Amino acid sequence: TTFTKDPLFWNTWAQHTLKNALTLQKLNQNTAKNLILFLGDGMGIPTVTAARILKGQLSGQSGEETQLEMDKFPFVALSKTYNTNAQVADSAGTATAYLCGVKANEGTVGVSAAAVRSQCNTTQGNEVTSILKWAKEAGKSVGIVTTTRVNHATPSAAYAHCVDRDWFSDGEMPAEAVQAGCKDIARQLFENIPNIDVIMGGGRKYMFPKNQSDVEYPGDKKHFGTRKDGRNLVEEWTNRMKNKKAQYVWNKRELLSVNPNNVDYILGLFEPGDLPYNLERNTETDPSLTEMVEVAIKILRKNPRGFYLLVEGGRIDHGHHEGKAKQALHEAVEMDRAIGRAGLITSIYDTMTVVTADHSHMFNFGGYTPRGNTIFGLAPMLSDVDQKPFTAILYGNGPGFKVINGLRENVSTLDYQIIHLIYFYFPFSLSTPPLSPEGTNYQAQSAVPLRMETHGGEDVAVFAKGPMAHLLHGVHEQNYIPHVMAYAACIGQNRDHCMSSGGASSLSPALPSLAALLTLTRLLC
Repeated sequence: TTFTKDPLFWNTWAQHTLKNALTLQKLNQNTAKNLILFLGDGMGIPTVTAARILKGQLSGQSGEETQLEMDKFPFVALSKTYNTNAQVADSAGTATAYLCGVKANEGTVGVSAAAVRSQCNTTQGNEVTSILKWAKEAGKSVGIVTTTRVNHATPSAAYAHCVDRDWFSDGEMPAEAVQAGCKDIARQLFENIPNIDVIMGGGRKYMFPKNQSDVEYPGDKKHFGTRKDGRNLVEEWTNRMKNKKAQYVWNKRELLSVNPNNVDYILGLFEPGDLPYNLERNTETDPSLTEMVEVAIKILRKNPRGFYLLVEGGRIDHGHHEGKAKQALHEAVEMDRAIGRAGLITSIYDTMTVVTADHSHMFNFGGYTPRGNTIFGLAPMLSDVDQKPFTAILYGNGPGFKVINGLRENVSTLDYQIIHLIYFYFPFSLSTPPLSPEGTNYQAQSAVPLRMETHGGEDVAVFAKGPMAHLLHGVHEQNYIPHVMAYAACIGQNRDHCMSSGGASSLSPALPSLAALLTLTRLLC
């Protein structure tokens, strides 16, 4: 556009940004009544940038200059995501870090690194508690909202202590672990922290007895209940909460008919497994992440002591694992929409909001694409090695590795249009029609063939706003995050600095004991 060629445009924009930045010198040192953590599972920095461009292009802009809601947060840090036993992390060990404040082994949730994955007898004595529990103990309302199963890795670290993230119900556990007294994650959701106020997501089948048909898909055996103990956890919850203002919902219509003023507790299980990708969501029956978040906050905010809410955009990760960048990026845009909605119904004066990721992915985009190039489009030149076009988006590894007659697959959009015409008129000539790079389920090319693309190991961004957000400011270990959030809200172990009245936190930090400092010094030396 013409105006971007004028230095005045860029100078004016920069000066406006500088003016805003100068206002941040007056720090928000209020006590955080409310805490919200938005966790984009697998939302590495390349994903954030690509989602920003996609968001702009969806509204008819070129995309690069667009601001995500998270981009508007005043403070940004980097989080080091490694697990205690893994250079490139998984979602379980990282969830333990940003929820419980302690780094842990991959595959384990809510236990320290002394616990060994899948070894039931290493659970007891190694449990670590989460900020959701600290908030509940302080009298706050607490909630979990996710697009995955409510007993998936990310949410489970908020309430469970389990040496294996895959122990969704006792139907997925080895018999010896059940006999040794280890509890499945679904059971722990209802037993460990009494009366979690808001629970929304998928995972319905793990709550019902084995072979019990699903309410939404009654004829589909893969959605039948999985529990071997015969328990109906939803029925148990409903019975236990019958004297409280509690409601169980399993579809969008039921969710949106809830009056938050009349409901204090809600259990929403919208699918037997994970919720569908936002691009494939049935908008009549399946709630969006934004819709779930809005109902959650309106229920939680009634508590005069405030709330803690964990929100997971969990299927960003799934899209990337499948090499389906379009699914992943639309999931990220939807989570950003939820961040915006949360911002409209809360206040930065008393609500600390943090947006981050557990880990990154082997996803990136490049190729000297021109301004406004569709994010799912081709680079502007051919490879100077194999003389074929290539997409801007590529994966380092994953299922998109395709070789035809010993050569890299041709991804020309024109070629795809021609091949689709051939397939339309001569369907017997191809086993399946190929996908366009712009297609919803197109798998971007990868350098190394794998059935599932892997996580990436680089630092992820942490965006923060609200009380004490300035404490997220540099390069930090991931387990630092809940310590900051607890400090801001005067919960957990960080209460010494809090004033008994007035609502403002003192700047003078409560220093750790000399003995604790000496211990840390010995560990670091």
